[in-house]
Amino acid sequence: MAYLTGFNITGQDAFLYVAKEKGYFRDAGLDVDIQAGAGTQRNLATLKSGKAQIACIDVAGGIIESRRPPFVDFRIFTTIYQRGVSCIVALPTAGIHAPQDLRGKKIGYTVGGVNRSIFPAYASAAGMKDSDVVWVEMAPTGIRPALMAGQLDASTEIVVGRPAIEAAARAAGKLRPGETVTMLPYSDLLRDVVGNAIGCLTETAVTNPDLVRGFRDAAVRGLVDTIADPDAAGEIMAKHVPAYTPEIAAAEVTEMIPYVRGSDAIGYLDPVRVRACIALIQGLGLVPADVAPENIVAFDLQPHR
Repeated sequence: MAYLTGFNITGQDAFLYVAKEKGYFRDAGLDVDIQAGAGTQRNLATLKSGKAQIACIDVAGGIIESRRPPFVDFRIFTTIYQRGVSCIVALPTAGIHAPQDLRGKKIGYTVGGVNRSIFPAYASAAGMKDSDVVWVEMAPTGIRPALMAGQLDASTEIVVGRPAIEAAARAAGKLRPGETVTMLPYSDLLRDVVGNAIGCLTETAVTNPDLVRGFRDAAVRGLVDTIADPDAAGEIMAKHVPAYTPEIAAAEVTEMIPYVRGSDAIGYLDPVRVRACIALIQGLGLVPADVAPENIVAFDLQPHR
């Protein structure tokens, strides 16, 4: 079976390789092919095509896509991040240190990415308007290189990607010793936004719940092991994805930890939090009032609380 990551393959996906390396997927009777995803919108389309069976779905992005054509009927069954990891990143030369500094700046984004979709709420919380920035549409693989080349002032990102971004910036001579990139996490202002989760088509959840439970349990075991020992997870990640060094992968895993851990068990998503996230997105006019948590999450297939 095929699994789609959230956006390319990065250190945040180490837990999948840990589950694969330690035989957790095998123990569940699964042979998992980990493939690079391209954001929630495209991941859902790939699920609908049958080319993948399970995928990383951003919860906020999934809520938005739940009522947007072509109407992919899906359900989330395991949470990766209890808090949103969407952010804006900028190099020191851009002079961006706070949300208000984004006014008039060119920001790279990918169509269908939740970072772009919910930015109006972030901008409003910061006392700005969406139109205060200049949006530059780009392919997923082109955003980081464009940022390093100075073609953008900033770009949409995820907070756990800091180590890889800073390594690329240093290699490109864009960071002097002691300098760091600026990251503006949406979760600083949007407390109700939930981050990435794992989901599948509703049809898969209904007709093959054993597949879903097997993947869920193996993935959660891998996630628990990964955040317990980032260095070991980094070594495993680099073994399977040679483009990543163990050090960068481990550093990204370390960045993940506060977002994975919450007040509930790892992987569990509280219906109250889902409802709050839906309400925020409804406030943006992106989904109608009748969207409910059970339209998004298969609560009966979640890990136990």
